Amino acid sequence: MTTILYIFNNLLIIIALIISLNGCAHNTNSIDADESLTALNLPETPFDYSTDLPDHFLTNDGGPLPTRITDHDNLPSSNPITDEGATLGRVLFYDVNLSLNRTISCGSCHNSANAFSDEKILSKGFDGGETRRHSMSLLFARYYDRGRFFWDERAETLEDQVLMPIQDEVEMGLTYDQIKERIEEQIYYSDLFQSAFGSSEITQEKAADALAQFVRSMVAVNAKYDEGRSQVNRIGQNFSNFTDEENLGKQLFIRPIINGGGACFGCHTTEAFINPSPGATNNGLDAVSGDDLGTFEAIPDNRFEAAFKVPSLRNIAESAPYMHDGRFELLKEVVEHYNTGIQPHPNLAPALTADDGSPVRLNMTDSEVDAIVAFLETLTDETIKTDERWSNPFEVIE
Repeated sequence: MTTILYIFNNLLIIIALIISLNGCAHNTNSIDADESLTALNLPETPFDYSTDLPDHFLTNDGGPLPTRITDHDNLPSSNPITDEGATLGRVLFYDVNLSLNRTISCGSCHNSANAFSDEKILSKGFDGGETRRHSMSLLFARYYDRGRFFWDERAETLEDQVLMPIQDEVEMGLTYDQIKERIEEQIYYSDLFQSAFGSSEITQEKAADALAQFVRSMVAVNAKYDEGRSQVNRIGQNFSNFTDEENLGKQLFIRPIINGGGACFGCHTTEAFINPSPGATNNGLDAVSGDDLGTFEAIPDNRFEAAFKVPSLRNIAESAPYMHDGRFELLKEVVEHYNTGIQPHPNLAPALTADDGSPVRLNMTDSEVDAIVAFLETLTDETIKTDERWSNPFEVIE
């Protein structure tokens, strides 16, 4: 009997050791043994994440509306962009371990091929649920001087915004405390935090700062438009590298309505084509408010009923579908909405309201609508898709 008990106790010890070792292995490496191993592919020297903007982004061209974007910078002095900080942010942005079942990352819904947006109308969360709104492009997030984020501007800063999708019950599903736990589980983060912040201590606040640095670094400055713009003094001049249709589209985009244009530049201003100061806007998608009250839900001011943030138009041809609810599949549909389809919502933006209180009707011809679309397509910077600074640093090893 003594021998049997001895053997039995030893078996229990062995079983306990196996369970303990398996638990340790899980805590240090979240990937199961039967799955592909994931390696981190980072350069020996961090990429340069400084925002080197062309000259035409830095000075106003003397026209009635601002073209310089530096007046609209929301980068806080407390969180400057560093190469090491943005590198850490890049890893966090693409790390699927930051979703509850370790299947999706921030980059799953903000794809560089889609101007850091999503080709789906509504993005899929970790468990297959759909997001409430279309994923907004992240390009030029840094240049919006209100500094508020999401379509409804509920996040006061980018540092506030970046952890909210990770905690969303549909999107990524972690609790605030779990974010820190998941980061600590991965062996590669200690050195990355040390490099970024001079300490290997991992906190949610540091993670938020790094993610914000990475997102603010995303700019698109190598489009056909930029090549032409660099050769002239003013945005209104014809660009030598543009076709006649593209130059016409640019003129229609910039020109006031009273002069036969679309006055699009009034709400998509500066070289980043952002809405610099008025904030969230009702653009007449519907005549009456539906279930989504937009910014009014976050800021209960009647000016913001059914009003939504205006994103940059940079790489707009790559970020379909369009609007907060992804209702338009084609860029031409968007232009046609402003041409003939604006609805008389009580909170319609003044810029889209005629003197008699009715919605503006541009009544452009089909060829003029096509010309504006052609111009918008010149804002596409193809290098965004291949620039390694913003690519997924994880690679699968078979």
